[in-house]
Amino acid sequence: MRHVLKRAGQGMAVALAWAGLMAGLTGCTGEGLDIGSKPRSPGETIRVTPEDGAKGVGSDGPLEVRLPSGRLERVRVTQIEDDGPTEVHGAISEDGLRWNPGKGTRLDLAAKYSVDVVALDGHGRRSARHTTFTTEVPGRRFIGYFKPENRSTVGTGMIVSFDFNRAIENRAAVERAIRITSEPPVEIAGHWFGNERLDFRPREYWKPGTRVTIDLRLRDVQAAPGAYGIQQKTVGFTVGRSQVSLVDATAHTMEVRRDGGVLANLPITAGAPKSTTYNGKMVVTEMYDVTRMNGATVGFKKRDGKGEYDIKDVPHALRLTDSGTFLHGNYWAAPETFGSANVSHGCVGLRDEKGGSPDAPAGWFFDRSMIGDVVEVVNSKDKTVDPANGLGGWNLDWDVWKAGSALH
Repeated sequence: MRHVLKRAGQGMAVALAWAGLMAGLTGCTGEGLDIGSKPRSPGETIRVTPEDGAKGVGSDGPLEVRLPSGRLERVRVTQIEDDGPTEVHGAISEDGLRWNPGKGTRLDLAAKYSVDVVALDGHGRRSARHTTFTTEVPGRRFIGYFKPENRSTVGTGMIVSFDFNRAIENRAAVERAIRITSEPPVEIAGHWFGNERLDFRPREYWKPGTRVTIDLRLRDVQAAPGAYGIQQKTVGFTVGRSQVSLVDATAHTMEVRRDGGVLANLPITAGAPKSTTYNGKMVVTEMYDVTRMNGATVGFKKRDGKGEYDIKDVPHALRLTDSGTFLHGNYWAAPETFGSANVSHGCVGLRDEKGGSPDAPAGWFFDRSMIGDVVEVVNSKDKTVDPANGLGGWNLDWDVWKAGSALH
């Protein structure tokens, strides 16, 4: 896949908290679907205020979800930072066309929020949208939005990742103020990707059962002239079982290994010759029970500017890169495609049914996956994924990783 790298899914891994609902404008899917024959879906017109990616939103909003037609089925607005997700309470109007927060609701400053919506059209077809926005950071303060979520349980490939709201000039001071320890203890090192992102990981995947503590002492740390930190807290997460899946793009198979043993071998479809799948190790950062995939958002456009594909109800989707690589369910390709051909725009596809079936390979895999699991792709006619594209840091050897620290 040839996407322009765009940082997405920042902050805490809220998908873990509400995987059964969330959906967004995402990357790739298979060929052979007649998009033009599909009826108009509410997913095209779900209107969320503030707009996706908005920054500096005031504590009084505005905050609203609107639908010109159809009916809102579920809306959840969540603050995805600090000590874990906190829901903003609100209500859907009687006509099903609007959601508004409760009277007197005020948003926290220096926080990140996600808005997750599922809507139905007049025929009961489900569509979804996922957006995020951040609220105003007081004065010239800075804050780091981080993942994974506090008190979460994650896979052994999880990387601790900070995205800062402003450029960090004194990277050594900021890195020194973030102390990450584990039990059992292992060496953990930081690596800067530019001046707004700092990731941490050990030499090898975490061992199952490891407890990781993140001690933030950023308050009053000067990151740039006149810019001081405001965070002072301790958070952490637990590492669950090990699951690493090996996708062979040439053999069209995926071997799923759990705690060292083979759990299953599943037939897959990967990127077609003109839109191949990245090689390398990728980490699951988001999980969507249903999501919208629109080619226009990642560079696959027709001459009229519309996406080469626009599917509102892609089931069982797991995000692997920020640029739009997913492992997801595919109900539109012929069953014989899986295990025999590569037809996607860069994603890895598993056979599924419309609406998503727990008994299909995609549903089976989704139900056995978690944020932080590793999917490694080999034998694809593409380059290795950029280490900054999602949590791709496992593709750097340990010496190179440590060389990216401001403390060495």
